[in-house]
Parts: sequence; C-alpha cells; structure tokens
Amino acid sequence: MCMRKIIISALIVATFSAGVQAQRQLSLQETIALARMQSVDAAVALNELKTAYWEYRTHLADMLPEVSFTGKLPSYNKSYSSYQLDDGSYTFVPNNYLGLSGEFSVDQNIWLTGGKLSLTSSLDYLKQLSTGGSHQFMSVPVGLTLTQPIFNVNNMKWKRKIEPARYAEAKASYIESTEKVTMKAITYFFDLLLAKENLNIARQNLTNADRLYEVAGAKREMGQISENEVLQLKLAALKAKASVTEMQSNLNAKMFQLRSFLGLSEQENVEPDVPAAVPLLQVDYQTVLSKAHENNSFAQNIRRRQLESDYDVASAKGSLRSIDLFASVGFTGEDKNLNSTYRNLMNNQIVEVGVKVPILDWGKRRGKVKVAESNREVVASKIKQEQMDFNQDIFLLVEQFNNQAMQLNIATEADTIAQQRYKTSIETFMMGKINTLDLNDAQTNKDDAKQKHISELYKYWYYFYQIRSLTLYDFQKNTTLDAEFDEIVKK
Repeated sequence: MCMRKIIISALIVATFSAGVQAQRQLSLQETIALARMQSVDAAVALNELKTAYWEYRTHLADMLPEVSFTGKLPSYNKSYSSYQLDDGSYTFVPNNYLGLSGEFSVDQNIWLTGGKLSLTSSLDYLKQLSTGGSHQFMSVPVGLTLTQPIFNVNNMKWKRKIEPARYAEAKASYIESTEKVTMKAITYFFDLLLAKENLNIARQNLTNADRLYEVAGAKREMGQISENEVLQLKLAALKAKASVTEMQSNLNAKMFQLRSFLGLSEQENVEPDVPAAVPLLQVDYQTVLSKAHENNSFAQNIRRRQLESDYDVASAKGSLRSIDLFASVGFTGEDKNLNSTYRNLMNNQIVEVGVKVPILDWGKRRGKVKVAESNREVVASKIKQEQMDFNQDIFLLVEQFNNQAMQLNIATEADTIAQQRYKTSIETFMMGKINTLDLNDAQTNKDDAKQKHISELYKYWYYFYQIRSLTLYDFQKNTTLDAEFDEIVKK
C-alpha cells in the first residue's frame, strides 16, 4: 500500500512538472549566438562550405602525383578461339592458361601543357595448363609515357584559374550566410518582442478599460455622463478582452517560431529583453561599396562566371581540330625465369600522333564557337546590369541605415510622450474634463508609439547586419569578418 502511494505521488509530480515551462531570458546578442550555433540554416551553410572545401581539395589533389597499382591476380582462361589456317579456312583452338599481371604507375598531370606523364613498372606471367605446361615471364622494369593534346583546350590550366575563384566565392558565401542567419534571428527576436509588447499593451488596456467602465457607471448614476458614453466604454472593455486573447495566441505563435529556429525545447518560455543601446554609427557609401566589391561573394561570382564563359569559348575553339601525341619509351624483357626477364633488356618505344580534322561538318563546330562567344557576351551584359543593381542596393541601404538612428530617436521620444499623454488622459477623464473620444485617441497613439519604437529598433539592427553581410566587414570594430575555414570544416 505504501509503494502504491509513492508511485501515485511520483506520477502527480511528473504531471505537474511536464506542464511547467522554464523561463529563459534572452538578449539580442544571445539569440544571435544561438542562431549561429544551433539553427538549421547555420548547419546548411556549414555543409555547403564543406562541400566546396572538399571539391577544392579534390582539385588540388589533381595537381599532385598519383600512385596506383593495377593487377589481375589471377586471370584464368579455358575457352576456344577461332583460328585461320593457311588455306583460308577457320578452325577453333582451345585456350587453357593461367595469367598473372601487375603494374605500378606514378601519374602526374602537367597543368602548363594539359598533358599527362606516367612512370610505370609492370610484370606479367603466363602459364599454359595444357600439354607441356610451359610458362613465360615478361617485365617492363621502367616505362615513361607522355600523353599530350596539341591544339585542344588545356583543362588543367583553366581549372587552376576557376577552382580557386569558386572556393573563394564559397568562403565568402559562408560568412554571408552566417550574417543572414543573424538577420533572420533578429527578425524572429523582434517579432516575439513586439508580440510580447502587444500582449502587455492589451492587458494594460483591458485593466484600464475595466476600471474606466466602473468609474463611468458611477458617473452615470450621478448624471455626469451620458448612457452612450457608458456603452462606448463597455464596448471598449469587451474589445480589450478579445484583444488579450488574440495577442496571447500571437505571442505563442511567435515564441514557437523563435524556439524552433534556435533549436530550443518547447518547455522553455523565452523572455526577450529589449536591447538597451545600439551602436551609433555613420557609414560612408564609397567605403561600404569598396568593402563590398573587395569581400562580397558577388565579386568572386563575377570573376568565376567570366572565367567559365572564357573557358567555354576556348573549349569550342579547341574542338575545331584535334591532334594528340602519345609517346612511350622504356625497356622490356621476357624469359621463362623471373630473374632473367630483368637481364638483356630490349628497347620498348611507341610514338603515335593522332589527328582528327573535320573536312565537312556543315559549320557545326564553327557554330558552337559562335554560340559560346554569344553566351559570353550575354554573361558580360548580365554581369554589368547586376553590378549596377548591386551598387544601387548598397547606396539605398547606406541611406536607410544612416537615417535610421534619427528615426529611432524620434520613435523613442514619441513613445515616452505618448505614454505620458495616455496616463494624463486617464486622470483627466476621471475628473470629467475630457470625453471618451479623446481618451480613445490617447490610447491609440500610445499603442502605435510603442509598436513604432520596437519597429524602428528592429530596422536599425537589421540594417546594421545587412551592411555586414554585404561588406563582410564590421564597421563597429573596423575589422574584416573572417573565419578559420580549415577548423570549421573539421567540425
């Protein structure tokens, strides 16, 4: 019986504990830090950086020697092959042998010419399993092979230009993405802060409306106000009550949105703190524009796209004719004994020049060159327009940011005045010196001023981080935004 009571008590405690939400105070900077560490958007940005990093590492590996081994261990063949006799007729002869082969090779791409140089060493063994059972070794102790396209496009040389630009673009994009995560966190933070203030406003308005309705009832009994004014105040109290319910639902939705973005538990009740101060800055358009062109991924994107369009033109021109050189020099030996295959070596030389020149293709290859050149012109035109739009967006952003400090100061002062006016209006209404219309106007202005203050505060911080995301520069600390990319990709 005692154990049963303990179990029931534990269940009751667990039930009440599950329904209790932990309070968590969050400042704007703490919200930003959590977003950069835990949000899904931050994880996506990190994975995109890792992909770009390993693609670049693969490119660098293409420039280094590659050591490989190729072998057949073993190869068994028991079959029949056709064989032509001296009189022209065919017969089938049996094959029954065991073969072993292995080759070590060191391959090096030559980025300067686009060719490939290979150093090889191989050994082959063949044993007849039919009557006689003879066997043979053949060795190539050393062989040097060069494969070189003559007029084709040098892919390796173009990759040495394009891939670094692509990786630089990816690194800049990662920092930009981090700043965009910050901007998103700011939006959700101020959405919750505004929802919280709206709920506070609604609750305050409900308290005041109930109080004023009670006072109005007493005044009506004394004949100091009309029945119409009493009904207006009753209606205002009902609207205030409905507004509290609506604002509570909106607060719950905004809190769920921020918690989900930050990866917080649903049991945490987030309390956003109003930022106490903002960094008072004035930025210069030319400075911002210069930093943006220097650091933003857009600059690297332009460089990469220009290189890729030039590469497409070079590839199209290279396809007009094709000449490939293949040269192989080395030594070879064969014998029934393994040791003897490495003695009395013989020269092993192969030189081939393959040519493919179209005689009549009805202008197909020339057409591909023209298409590639036209696409390059299209890319150049798009880039020019994008640069103009980019510069214009920066100009407008700088103007908005520099004006926002004044807008924020005005909104702060207006909020203070509106709050004082509403307080005075309530006191004046109590004394019967103003009517309900004036009181409602003071309340509306008070609510609008509070919302305007939070809105202008949000805009200031949003513009601040938007400039950071475009320039990858912290104008508050006068430092370039950077990251330890090699450490980041290892996480």
